[in-house]
Amino acid sequence: MISDLQIERWLREDLGHHDVTNDVPGETTGRLVTKEKGTVAGLEAACAVFEYLDVDVLEALEDGTEVDVGDVVLRVEGSARDVLRGERVAINLAGHASGIATRTAGAVAAARQESEHVRVAATRKTTPGFRGLEKRAVVAGGGDTHRLDLSHMVMVKDNHVAEMGLEAAVSHFRERVSFATQIEVEVESPAQAVRAAEAGADIVLLDNMAPETVEEALAALEDGEFRASRDSTGADRVLTEASGGITLETVPAYATTGVDVISMGSLTHSAPSLDLSFRTGQ
Repeated sequence: MISDLQIERWLREDLGHHDVTNDVPGETTGRLVTKEKGTVAGLEAACAVFEYLDVDVLEALEDGTEVDVGDVVLRVEGSARDVLRGERVAINLAGHASGIATRTAGAVAAARQESEHVRVAATRKTTPGFRGLEKRAVVAGGGDTHRLDLSHMVMVKDNHVAEMGLEAAVSHFRERVSFATQIEVEVESPAQAVRAAEAGADIVLLDNMAPETVEEALAALEDGEFRASRDSTGADRVLTEASGGITLETVPAYATTGVDVISMGSLTHSAPSLDLSFRTGQ
């Protein structure tokens, strides 16, 4: 849900104290049009901006819709002044979110070349104030949000291990979390992956490992009976996640390893905006 306060902040930033540019009389229509292929997202936010300005939203595509050049994704009607006031904020929100959705859809498609089961997930590398918009865009592109914030899961990272030690860190957090909260441990080698599983991790994050090293880590977890074999019908006891510098080009290589999750910070922090244009009148 997008609050009025959030919309007010977006508009105040763009309009400033005395907006003369959009002091245009009369009524008009407006449409948001794609200038390149992609997957649209952020339209709920764009619609909310126009509705806040008492501009009627006549139609809007659903987030996750694939579009081609020239497709109309949003159509509005209202006073020319308010339609124009909402234009740039709506373009920026929808363009940014659609860029993330498009990049995510590309990563998911690349993963599906090798695996129907691996999940492609985002990370917490999001823009302050826009995490909700960006995470929803990942979902629109077919990806997984991962944890939305620090309260959703405990992640034991290298700094925790440096301060407390791997086993002690897992024990420390296990005593403090709810039964519904999972603990994930970031590791840098196959041997550390086994140590994390032995310590009681629910998820093992294989950080900055090449695909062949990921395979070694999965084999080590299988040998230790912490993870079911890929050929087994049994459920995995420990989930595995590969992360760290994974690109659209290397996604298939990681997907073929049998890892459960591939997480990519680039889905949110490096996705270029989808090129959109707003046109008024008939």
